[in-house]
Amino acid sequence: MPHTPFVGRTRIAYFSMEIALRPEIHSYAGGLGVLAGDTVRSCAELELPVVFVTLASRAGYFRQTIDAEGRQGEQPDWWQPADWCRPLGAMTAVMIEERPVWVRPWLYLHEAPHGHAVPVLLLDTDLEQNDPADREITHSLYGDGNDYRLKQEIVLGLGGIRILRALDFEIRTYHLNEGHAALLTLELLNRSRIEPEDRIAGEPSYDVAEVRRRCVFTTHTPVEAGHDRFPYALFQRMLPDFVEIDTLKALAGAEQLNMTRLAFSLSGYVNGVARRHAETTQHLFPGYRVHAVTNGVHAGTWAHPAFAALFDAQIPQWQHEPEVLVRALQLGKDEIWRCHLAAKAELAERVQAISGTALDPDLPILGFARRMTGYKRPLLLFSDLDRLAQIAAERPFQLVLAGKAHPRDDSGKAAIQRIHQVIRQLDGKLRCVFLPDYDMALARILVSGCDVWLNTPQPPLEASGTSGMKAALNGVLNLSVLDGWWIEACVDGVNGWAIGTDGSTGTGTSDGDHAAALYALLEKTVLPLWHDDPAQWRRMMRQAIGSIAYYFNSQRMMRRYATEAYLR
Repeated sequence: MPHTPFVGRTRIAYFSMEIALRPEIHSYAGGLGVLAGDTVRSCAELELPVVFVTLASRAGYFRQTIDAEGRQGEQPDWWQPADWCRPLGAMTAVMIEERPVWVRPWLYLHEAPHGHAVPVLLLDTDLEQNDPADREITHSLYGDGNDYRLKQEIVLGLGGIRILRALDFEIRTYHLNEGHAALLTLELLNRSRIEPEDRIAGEPSYDVAEVRRRCVFTTHTPVEAGHDRFPYALFQRMLPDFVEIDTLKALAGAEQLNMTRLAFSLSGYVNGVARRHAETTQHLFPGYRVHAVTNGVHAGTWAHPAFAALFDAQIPQWQHEPEVLVRALQLGKDEIWRCHLAAKAELAERVQAISGTALDPDLPILGFARRMTGYKRPLLLFSDLDRLAQIAAERPFQLVLAGKAHPRDDSGKAAIQRIHQVIRQLDGKLRCVFLPDYDMALARILVSGCDVWLNTPQPPLEASGTSGMKAALNGVLNLSVLDGWWIEACVDGVNGWAIGTDGSTGTGTSDGDHAAALYALLEKTVLPLWHDDPAQWRRMMRQAIGSIAYYFNSQRMMRRYATEAYLR
């Protein structure tokens, strides 16, 4: 790649199916992509020698619409790579079903405030050289059907590693953010192949140890649906004779090609994204060592401008070194409250513009925004509508909700429809609004403008969760089930509240248990504190920033990856 000084120094390649670079670039679906985007931003600020590889995803994940009955609809969410990226001259081909599929990268440069930039390569197959069907491989993020998904993962894993070589990158370490890019390990495996004439009888055909030395794998989900599996017949049709099938079955599972297991087998460093998640993953995949690097968020991106200005004035260097945010414990409560009111006013303005609903600035706002799927339990708060209405009558509050269900997740779609039914049922009793098409731009406003951030996953299925970290950075108090990152952060009654127990004994984590605990907290603790003791509420806001934001940030996360995973 001519005239690009980062090629010579870059030694690490980070592969992710989705990366949230900016709201206008629709190459992300949710938390996995937002985490990858925060990784990009921190790598630039820390000047780490990393290149990022993802798909262009021209049609995005999808644009969510909600009809009059509360039913989710999906439309393509097109964006034009030429508006934000520049095409690179190099191309490479991967053979899929015995025909070449050409891949060209777009270059997006993310520049840190001090000027250092890191490259992001967005792989694109929408080229005139390709068959019309193959031009669509990089259109829809997480497209429908096994055939389409496997083609995407071939382009990401095999196409990505070959593009890096075509651009003269000399990569020493490959970081797989989830299993979608696991096929790159097979490309490395083929390069390590030991020819029969050079092998001693009985020795393996490949240098597995060399591949493992070069690969780092971060797994993000303990949910079965989150691990891609493909029939071997499909793999052999797509990539005939690419690798010895017996070898592949030994690495990726006897019955199906399990991309997570393949990544486990060929990565020398594997980690979960929180301590509890690493423990859960260790049980799911016995025989492998699973480290824990708890996720973090990019402080400079997710701090509301009012808080950013306050931090700039009183805690210099907070963006580059967020550890100094521990000094937020010295900030004045009234200053924090002033910043919060600015964020809350922006949220109220956006809610009014989107839904026509006017929020009351003098009442607390509870926020719930995440992927709408079963284990997130988006309906837990609505388990007993009479009880909820009674609580709201005694201690008024407001609800703002948002989130997308995967197009094939019928239960998630049903939850969205049920939420809209509940909104109508609670009309006049509890002000509640659902904001459609939840994205990075809306998330920035929600996580800073709410007073309480609600999270109700079914333990131990929350891998980490990062939206609550963003909320705490802005002084918003978490009200969350003890799962994922919150087990590590929660000091109950000091920087937020725990719903129920941590579930380590397997008891007290049913829907009924958690609903009862949630209602009791709202009725007896959270809402009374808001209404009756504003000084203590503001002290807790200060504690949330000082005891959470200083640690749960992507600068700390990337320093750990650099020292523990990349420098092995």
